Amino acid sequence: MNMSFQKTDTAVVFIDPQNDVLSEKGANRGAVGASVTENRTVENMERIFKAAKANGYEVFISPHYFYPTDGGWKFNGPLETDEFRTHTFARKGPLTLEGFPNSGADWLDRFKPYIEDGKTIVVGPHKVRGPQTNDLVLQLAKRRISKIILGGTLANICVEAHLREVLERGFEVAVVKDAPASRSLRRTIRHRMWSDVLTWFQRGRHGS
Repeated sequence: MNMSFQKTDTAVVFIDPQNDVLSEKGANRGAVGASVTENRTVENMERIFKAAKANGYEVFISPHYFYPTDGGWKFNGPLETDEFRTHTFARKGPLTLEGFPNSGADWLDRFKPYIEDGKTIVVGPHKVRGPQTNDLVLQLAKRRISKIILGGTLANICVEAHLREVLERGFEVAVVKDAPASRSLRRTIRHRMWSDVLTWFQRGRHGS
């Protein structure tokens, strides 16, 4: 893949670096824990955080939050239904941090020094999978970012949805293959499918 990186036009984007999917005590640990361990997702994400901060690259976070008012949705897919059932990414409301510190919706502790340094851009929450419901694309465009280094969770759901959308918006994207994680159910098949998706996108984007 022929993609050059400069801090003037390239940023790191991480999806859902939150306790419910990455912490050993997270609501979804049973589903994604094996993948997180196998891929060394947390360690590899931290390496990218460190490298980005050390070299002056901007870092964006696209988090996943649900508020009590989201319980008023009249229909849900299987993913949202399961998230509501397990209270994944649950917060008390959009204007309060009550109960947020160290909750499932909070950042993994080892990521907090990078996310809470006053420089990382935390955009609004995406509600289902992709960034169509938040301001990620706007925040990138306003900073003239045209290239993205993408990682986070879950590989075959939110990360893939973000990948598809930003590619459609004209961004050049490199996905860090050992920084996502996915649900452990049939994870071997899903990781193979995810690798196929990456190959397809890369070939389509770069003609290689």
